[in-house]
Amino acid sequence: MTYLSTNQIAHAEIVRSNTLLTEAPNLNAVYSLTESDRVEVLRFLAVHPVHSVAMTSFINDNGVESELNRGKFYGYRNAAGNLEGVALIGHTTLIDARTDDALKAFAFVTRSAEIPVHMIMSDGNSTEAFWEYYQGNSDPRVACTELLFEVAFPFPVQDCEWNVRQASPSELNEIAEAHAAIAVMESEVDPMVADREGFLKRVARRIERGRTFVVFENGKLIFKADVVAETEDVIYLEGIYVAPECRGRGIGSKCLSSLTLQLLKRAKTICLLSNINYIDAHLSYLKAGYKNTDSCTTYFV
Repeated sequence: MTYLSTNQIAHAEIVRSNTLLTEAPNLNAVYSLTESDRVEVLRFLAVHPVHSVAMTSFINDNGVESELNRGKFYGYRNAAGNLEGVALIGHTTLIDARTDDALKAFAFVTRSAEIPVHMIMSDGNSTEAFWEYYQGNSDPRVACTELLFEVAFPFPVQDCEWNVRQASPSELNEIAEAHAAIAVMESEVDPMVADREGFLKRVARRIERGRTFVVFENGKLIFKADVVAETEDVIYLEGIYVAPECRGRGIGSKCLSSLTLQLLKRAKTICLLSNINYIDAHLSYLKAGYKNTDSCTTYFV
């Protein structure tokens, strides 16, 4: 394991003028995770398989130490040497902190993150507490409550007249444009403008890995969904899209139901998050057999 350097700790303990004045946590308990920690970390994350599916999938797909994670994994150990938290700190910052000490320590480390933070996610209301330690009384650029939807066998499968299939690399442009449209709705940032080359590479990699599913009608993309994270127990879907002119035809619920049936051959549970304001989308998910089981807060920085 690699512990934080003295300079990193000193920098992280600086309380900015616009942050909440609070006693600095024990940053000596925070350390950078390496491949040697993989087994222990995966065991820790497995306690909450749905909430930790993204971090688990990143480790399974890319390894603990990889530029593809767009951030660094950190662990927090208590005085007895036991893990109390695991976090991926970077572009997408994900936190599984079992104690307030761990949550606070991760927030202080995030202040000096090497990769700029774009999004912060955690289960329940942990994101709000994390933000208080991270930025104090300032506000995130965008804050939204998201509902967690889950489905497992048995569930009512709808008849679907469309062929939901894996996407082809030749369909990259249509898929990227659809995914970018969803990103703008969520974060108010267009990835095709902010980082076009990097965004296209990430979308292409997902297609190449067989994790993007589509329906085309008369040569036009009318439905899309992406497997963002996958473990033996859970598959996490994102980027569920129905072409605007095709909405109201039942395409979303029927295609999602068909895709879910396919994916439940690979995992026990399928889940997704949806902004609390997208009521029409929620109705579609419910028709597809999903149930709202929880909620969380997502911040865009």
